[in-house]
Amino acid sequence: MARIAAEKCRDSFAEVFDFYAPRVKSYMLRLGANEIEAEDLAQDVMVTVWRKAGMYDRKQASVSTWIFRVARNRRIDKFRQTTRPDLDADEPMLRPPDIEQPEAAFHRVQIEETVRAELVKLPPEQLELLQAAFYEGLSHSEIATKFNLPLGTVKSRIRLAFGRLRGQLDPADGPQDHIERDMT
Repeated sequence: MARIAAEKCRDSFAEVFDFYAPRVKSYMLRLGANEIEAEDLAQDVMVTVWRKAGMYDRKQASVSTWIFRVARNRRIDKFRQTTRPDLDADEPMLRPPDIEQPEAAFHRVQIEETVRAELVKLPPEQLELLQAAFYEGLSHSEIATKFNLPLGTVKSRIRLAFGRLRGQLDPADGPQDHIERDMT
């Protein structure tokens, strides 16, 4: 190892390689690598031994301990790569949301304010069911169970609430379409 580190001695490296490469491969197989992975990892370990021979310190470990530590670390790195999927930069879920244009933001805020103002005008029994549907994310049948009401009553009250909201909102804005679509 000293000659590999100091002189990049190919003959010394050939000796180390011939002795340790098959043992490292066998070690990789015991750790669960298949034949091809074990061969690739052994080659990678031996390349690392060649490149980083200067890092070997005989006072801290024997040559075999050092080489097998490198092998173990390579196996861990390989395992982490296979368990962590490669991320596609073009994946839509990884992109930040588009910046909302000022006009669209203003329009959205106006619709939200109008809807909030109209919601408080609804009868309490309709408002309560809408809140359960939207804020709690409950289905019609879950709402019926929670409030101990027939399913038809729940559907009727929600439909009546939408009708009242639709009548109060400007049809050109179209928030009722969004409300109904979100509810289904």
